[in-house]
Amino acid sequence: MKNREIRVAELPQAELKPEHFALHDAPMPDVAEGEVLLRTRLMSIDAANRSWMKGATYREAVKAGDPMPTYAVCEVVESRSDRLAVGDIVATEGVWADYIARKAHRCQKLPKVEPLTHLMSVYGIAGKTAFHGLIHVGQPVAGETVLVSAAAGSVGGFVGQIAKALGCRVVGLAGGAEKCDWVVNELGFDACVDYRDPGMFKALRKACPNGVDIYFDNVGGAILETALFLMNERGRVVCCGAISQYDTEGASGPRNLPGLVVVKRLRMEGFIVMDFADKDAVALRALQHWVASGQIKVFEDVVDGLENAPQALIGLLAGDNRGKRMVRL
Repeated sequence: MKNREIRVAELPQAELKPEHFALHDAPMPDVAEGEVLLRTRLMSIDAANRSWMKGATYREAVKAGDPMPTYAVCEVVESRSDRLAVGDIVATEGVWADYIARKAHRCQKLPKVEPLTHLMSVYGIAGKTAFHGLIHVGQPVAGETVLVSAAAGSVGGFVGQIAKALGCRVVGLAGGAEKCDWVVNELGFDACVDYRDPGMFKALRKACPNGVDIYFDNVGGAILETALFLMNERGRVVCCGAISQYDTEGASGPRNLPGLVVVKRLRMEGFIVMDFADKDAVALRALQHWVASGQIKVFEDVVDGLENAPQALIGLLAGDNRGKRMVRL
């Protein structure tokens, strides 16, 4: 067996480019007692990959020379643990590589699901992020208006569909008229506004005539600033990500803080999907029900080949994906 891995050749100072990565031949990992050898099947491509290159976050910073970390779905090909058997499918923190070795207790055995990609999208990190963020942080009530940025993305698309299933009015933000049409016609949002439109604020106000009760923020920056003006009193802002800020050295935050938060008595709360790991079983049951009933449509953006992971991330940051982006090995 041959192993390859993609390492960070140098840390970007501004926009991420292919030359910031390098593909290397790597030795096959040694498997110690209590560990398993894993063949990577799917790698999650997330905006967080870029944020890790800017410094420490909820995890250590990624440095030059490091293999790029990733959430991965893998197959056990060798086991030195009673916890897992050859052929088991697991989720774990991996790296951009063909093979990795991990302690068995750090791997989560996954159920048999077809297609396998659903374990990365609707039943994986994207679906669970959408569920936990909206349900536990946003606390939606039927009849409320939910605004979702990056609505055509991996998390935003599920957030909107879950909110619709719960009886909310859902408005999305996406880049370009074509994407906005897709969000409405395919994902079932009530409306979607092009954030590139110079008249975005007026369009949003028209799309949200009764204001916004929950804003699920995936982008930060100027769009977050605009959304705060539309929030109703006692509204909730779910801070999931800030993709507009990751690929630049000139990051900017909303200028209307803390003013509007105080005046409107808003609650802004950030979260990471692992915060609610003890509620994953509940999330899975709900997501499976909504998929089976047709209330959630699953759209996935699968890129084939380890060598294409850097461009997959660069494209994600540019907004060229629809649905959960992942790399299949």
